[in-house]
Amino acid sequence: MAFDAEKEITKLWNNLHGAQKEIGRAFYRWRQTALFFAGDKVKPLDVGLKAAEIIGMELGKASLPRLNWLKGEEVWLRSLAGGIAANWITQGAVVRVDKGEKPFEMMIKWERCPWPSYAKDYGVPMEEDLLCCDKMLQTLLIDVNTFFNVNYKIETLKSIPKGQGVCLRRLYKA
Repeated sequence: MAFDAEKEITKLWNNLHGAQKEIGRAFYRWRQTALFFAGDKVKPLDVGLKAAEIIGMELGKASLPRLNWLKGEEVWLRSLAGGIAANWITQGAVVRVDKGEKPFEMMIKWERCPWPSYAKDYGVPMEEDLLCCDKMLQTLLIDVNTFFNVNYKIETLKSIPKGQGVCLRRLYKA
C-alpha cells in the first residue's frame, strides 16, 4: 500500500484540532466538578480565577528556562511575548506579536481564540472568560519579573469576549 502524505497530514491535522478542543473541554468539565463539590460555598468566578492563577504560576515558571537576557532586554521581551503567544497557539488560537510604539512594549493580538467558545458551550459568562485570561497572564509575569528583576505588566485593550473581534494586549515595562 502506497503512503499517502496528504491523507496522513490531514489525519494529524484533525487529531491536533481534536486535542486542542479537549483542552478547553477538560478545563470546563473540571470547573463544573469543582462547583458541584463546593456547592453554594463558592462563586463560580472565584473557582475560575483560582484555576487561572495556578495555571499562570505554572506558565511563568515554565517560561523561565526559555528566556535569555544575554542579547538584551528588547530581545528578551520579544521572547517573552512570543512564548505567551505560542502557549495560546498550541491551544488553537491565532496569535501574533508586534513591536509596540514605545520602547520595551509589545502588542500581542489574538485574532482568533477558542476559549470564548468553550466558555459559551459550558454556560460560563464572557466576563469570567476575560477575567480568567487576564489573571493567567498577570500571574505568569510574577515569577518572570522576580527572577529577572524587572517590572513588566500586561493590559487588555480589546477582547473577543466583549465582542471586539480580537484580544489585544499590551505587554510593557512599568
